[in-house]
Amino acid sequence: MENLTDVAYIFNTFLLVFSGCLVMWMAAGFAMLESGLVRSKNTTAILTKNITLYALACIMFYIVGYQIMYGSITDGDHSGMADFFFQVVFVATAASIVSGTLAERIKFWPFMCMVAVLTAIIYPIQGNWTWGGGWLSETGFSDFAGSTIVHSVGGWCALAGAILLGARYGRYNDDGSPNLIPPANLPLATLGTFILWLGWFGFNGGSQLAMGTKADVNAVAQIIANTNIAACAGALTTLVATQLIYKRVDLTMVLNGALAGLVSITAGPDYPTMGLAIFIGFIGGLLVLGAVPMFDKLRIDDPVGALSVHLVAGIWGTLAVGIFKEDVSFVMQLAGVIVIGVFVFGSCFAVWGILKATVGIRLSDEQQLEGVDSAEFSTPAYSLSKTSAIWKGKQTVRGKVPTN
Repeated sequence: MENLTDVAYIFNTFLLVFSGCLVMWMAAGFAMLESGLVRSKNTTAILTKNITLYALACIMFYIVGYQIMYGSITDGDHSGMADFFFQVVFVATAASIVSGTLAERIKFWPFMCMVAVLTAIIYPIQGNWTWGGGWLSETGFSDFAGSTIVHSVGGWCALAGAILLGARYGRYNDDGSPNLIPPANLPLATLGTFILWLGWFGFNGGSQLAMGTKADVNAVAQIIANTNIAACAGALTTLVATQLIYKRVDLTMVLNGALAGLVSITAGPDYPTMGLAIFIGFIGGLLVLGAVPMFDKLRIDDPVGALSVHLVAGIWGTLAVGIFKEDVSFVMQLAGVIVIGVFVFGSCFAVWGILKATVGIRLSDEQQLEGVDSAEFSTPAYSLSKTSAIWKGKQTVRGKVPTN
């Protein structure tokens, strides 16, 4: 029996480590997606934020966050270090969501300050209420892999920042109508979406937290199958809908439709049939299609559509568990969404407000026109022939840019 216990421990630990590696790879997905959807003059800033927010999130969660959320790192049915690794990549995911929404006008260092507070304190507190066995979990609130606990948390923090930060220079006209700011690289954005899609199999599949029995293995397989099919439904929904509404297909909507399907199923990939998973992803796709223009009407600028994908679809996915899962109360799901939303939005709004009042969070209009890469960083992302003449003659870390 001891040998069988050891085998289960080994397989459980392997699931968390391997799944954690897949989720860590989602950091690359966010970096590619955001880089593709912003303008080329802001690419270095996006890439720098994504790699450094991941590093900072891991350190802050180790020093403070994990203790708040779970207590000490201890072994159980799997290695305690495997559990920490699996949890820390979820924290980094929440921070990555904030990066895209505030792109092209947020100052780098105030953003990193917000990441530190979010990953060390705000995320772990609400995580303790739920996955940490706290009071909210005792009410029956259910969020299997984090539609609310991870994705909506990132969305609420991004929304608070976007309100205080304001829109990008030139995004909206005086009458409120939006101006199109074309993305720099749709192949890169598409690659990022596929990387995120792959990583999501670890995100949801690993949240089973066990692979030591036949039942566990079957559950992991069902979770991954439902995750995949929900993403397919979200993508196809936005594909057909943009053709019907706008008389042409919008690739950026298709990409966000797939991601919305993934976020929507994340709260409950373990219980539905594949048919129900398709329906959940379908609604997620429709919600994104409506949420993107809704935020524009409110003049809440979101260059990558993260609010529509992670916040709106995250809320839907959490409520869907209360609608379709027999032993979960819709009222408790709604209450959990509201409580976590109020706490995270309020806390982040306060932190953003303090940063705005003290060091400032917004780049000037001139810096935005110049490009964040030139305003705050020392290296353009692309060859000088494709970048602004502002770079010519500038002193960088690696030398002076030639003027000819």
